[in-house]
This record gives sequence, C-alpha cells and structure tokens, in this order.
Amino acid sequence: MWEDFLNALNNFRRNKTRTFLSLLGVIIGVASVIVITSMGKSSTKKIESTFGSAGLDVVSVNPGFMRRKALSKVLPFDESFRTKLFDNISDIKKIWFKNSLSVTLSYGDTSSSINCSAVETGYLEMYNLELEKGEFFNVTDNEEGTQKIILNHETAESFFPDGDAIGKQIMLVSNKVTFGFHVIGVLKEQTTGMENGAAYIPRGFYAKKIKPNPEAGSVMVQAVSNEKAVSLVDAIKNYCAEVSGSEYAVNVNSMQSMLEQMSEITNTMSIMLSAIAAISLLVGGIGIMNIMIVTVTERKQEIGIRKALGAAPRDIRQQFLVESASITVIGGILGIIIGIIISFAVEYVQKQAYIVNWQACVISFVFSVFVGIFFGLNPASRAAKLDPVIALSGE
Repeated sequence: MWEDFLNALNNFRRNKTRTFLSLLGVIIGVASVIVITSMGKSSTKKIESTFGSAGLDVVSVNPGFMRRKALSKVLPFDESFRTKLFDNISDIKKIWFKNSLSVTLSYGDTSSSINCSAVETGYLEMYNLELEKGEFFNVTDNEEGTQKIILNHETAESFFPDGDAIGKQIMLVSNKVTFGFHVIGVLKEQTTGMENGAAYIPRGFYAKKIKPNPEAGSVMVQAVSNEKAVSLVDAIKNYCAEVSGSEYAVNVNSMQSMLEQMSEITNTMSIMLSAIAAISLLVGGIGIMNIMIVTVTERKQEIGIRKALGAAPRDIRQQFLVESASITVIGGILGIIIGIIISFAVEYVQKQAYIVNWQACVISFVFSVFVGIFFGLNPASRAAKLDPVIALSGE
C-alpha cells in the first residue's frame, strides 16, 4: 500500500492541473465545514460572555397577560406568594422582590431622569455585582428603610466626574415628592450580565415612603444550581397556572434557559450550513470519479503489463483506490489548515474568541476520505476487471 501511495504522488506530479482541480472541491468542502462550525462555536461563546456567568441560576417572574376567563385570578406578588413558592416548589434557594420606578436624580446643577430599582439586601451580591467604592445595603437598611443609594458606574460618573460620590447627598424625586439620599456605593462598570440598573435603593424605603405595602414588580427566584434553573421555569409556570387558572398569569424566564435556546439555535444553524457545505465534498467526489475513470483509460497499458506480470485484480483495485483516497487525504489536510486560518482571520476581525471545532475537523476529514474511497471504487473496479490482452492492445 505504501508503494501504491508513492506511485499516486508521482502521478499527481505528472498531472498537476488535473490533481489541483480534483483537490479543489475537497478543500473547499472541508474548509467550509470548519469555518462554519468554528464561527458557530465562537458565536455561542460570545453569547455566553455577554450574559455572563452571574445570574444563570436566577429565574425572573413578572406579571403576565391575563386573558379574560371566569375562573382566572390575578396573582399578587406579596409575602404570601413568596411563602407558597417555597412550600410548593423544590430546588429554590432564595426569592428576591424587586420594584422599578422612574425617578429624577439631581445634584447641584446636574439633573437626570433614570430608572431606579428598589431591591432587598443581598440582591446585588446575588448577581455578583462588584463595588468600585463604598458598600452594599445591609439588613438594617432594608428593615428600617434608610435613605441610602447605590449608583452604577455611568450614573456616578455623570453626577460626580471627580469620583467623590461616596458620602454625598443626592436628591431623588418620585411622584413629585423629593427625598434626600446618601450615596453609599458605586458599582464597577458592568460589561456582562442582565442586571444593569442605573441606581438602587432599599426596598424597605420604597415600601414605607413611596408605596406602602407594595406588591413586587418582579420576583427573582434563585435556584440551588444553574442546571436546576431550566426545570424551575416550568415548575413555576405550572404552579402559577394551577393557582390562577390561567397559563398567562405570569411570564417566567431564566438566563440559563435563554442561553441554552440560543446555543441550540446556533448549533442547529451550524449543522444545517455544514450539511450544505458538505455537498461540495460530494461534488468533489464526483469530479474525482470522473478523473479516475479518465486515468484508468489513459493507463490501460500499465494495467495490462501489471496483470501480465501476475498482479491480481485485488492489487489493481487497491492501487486505484489508494490513489483516489490519497487525493481526498491531501485535500482534507489542506482544507483543515485553510479552514482554521480563515476562521482565525474572520474571528480576529470580528473580535470574537477564537475556537476551533476539532470534532468538525475530524468528521470532515473522515468524510472526505470516505468520499474518495466511495467515488474511487467504480473506476478501481473497472481497472481490476480489464482483460490484460485488451488492455495491452489499447492505445
């Protein structure tokens, strides 16, 4: 077989143009599969980095669209709702209440309208938000409803460009009522994650001074692990539908389930596009078969001489199969190299993480070799069946 491989290389050198055209279809097919799958994995990685690792264990519950139904009822997001969720659904680590409100912040001559979040103690830490300066809310702040505020990086920079926000008093206007808040913390600039509020105040203050005994605008349910978040979405939906009598009572989502859905879509698209790209491998295989048939015709006398010297049909068949497989082996290797280079270049330009899908490299290479053997089988069988007398007498 090694001798057949060396003979195949010599034949390739003698017919460079024909060999190049045979290789081209294989190279394009393999390279296309690698580029598509590598970019798919890179896109998935970019989506994951955009979401961030924090909050993947959190399920958000928001009021849904209640269709009119005689037996349906509105679910209030109150302490009773929190208790019943704990009692009826497993895999819950903690439940957080949150309210959002539109306010106007002002300090000196600077004023801005923002969306402010009233949150419970530990809410920001749960999302792994980090402080640039200052401290988070403590239990007392929430229980007593202290007038303290935490600003995100952009908000703090717009009001305090000198970076001296901590300890300053900033005015907050809600429903035409003005409150003075002490800035106790400034968050680091966030590049990932889903929690990116402009400012945060204790929910205890919101419940006492802005809207007494309020229901939560949003309920954040923290699962015991990231993996449990997906199943927790269905469990909460089913429970709320059973209690309210309507499947539209709440809108339940989780970052983990969204991430899995996006990854599934990306993977499906990559598989579909790879299948389309693999068609070029089949087209290249047909080209190899045509060229090998021409080769058999051109080399009839060589085949006749080998048979006259005692070569068995099996030896002739192996010679031409090795030659057709060699084309796809070389084309597969070149396709992998070119595919990796193109993937790296595209992802470098797009500033994405460079990820090579090695599984796709192996599969596309094996498939290309299979194509070479499959489409080379017919010409090899023809060569093996040639009558040596007829082959020697042919021009």
